[in-house]
Amino acid sequence: MSQYTDLITSEHRLAAKFVAMVDAVTSAFSSAADTASAMSGAFDLDGAVGAQLDVLGQWVGISRYASVTITGVYFSFDTPGLGFDQGMIKGPYDPSEGLSKMDDGTYRAMIRAKIGANHWDGTLPSYQSIMAQVFAGTGTTCFAQDNQDMSMTVYFTGSDPGALLSGLIKSGAIPIKCAGVRITGYYKPSVTGGRLFGFDVSNTLIGGFDQGALAISL
Repeated sequence: MSQYTDLITSEHRLAAKFVAMVDAVTSAFSSAADTASAMSGAFDLDGAVGAQLDVLGQWVGISRYASVTITGVYFSFDTPGLGFDQGMIKGPYDPSEGLSKMDDGTYRAMIRAKIGANHWDGTLPSYQSIMAQVFAGTGTTCFAQDNQDMSMTVYFTGSDPGALLSGLIKSGAIPIKCAGVRITGYYKPSVTGGRLFGFDVSNTLIGGFDQGALAISL
């Protein structure tokens, strides 16, 4: 019964056919109202899945399919960076040479990056703020260094971003870069979860001797 049948007065409530007729007429409108109420939640970026994420991607301008095939991402034993919780499980319809279609978790991160890129003001503090949202809850911290020569270098500390996200990052799929500025490379600490090595700096991202680890290519 719909909420409208509860409004039937006592003199007609025992009339089974009348109650059934009211329910049949009003349930369609009640169902439509419930569906409309659920729409905003279904298309919320934090909770959207599958086709809903695809629509969000269209709105902000990024596809679930990468522009290039990302290789070296499938799960593999004895391969550094592709073990448990790192490599992607190859599906029955995935190409053997690599992935081009993102899973929901990765695609959600890329949508966040695209939304940030659409509103980016070109400054490094804003860049770091956007990347903090992209990697929120993953344990990964991303920051960039302005090399003062129309180039920038991107660094990652904390948890490894994973094989697929790393491949997307290196392919340039995260579109946060000023026009005319080149990215010299993407680096992470040689010790997973550690800080990067640096002179005269000591914070949560960079440490000196016996604290920081050498930067290696992502």
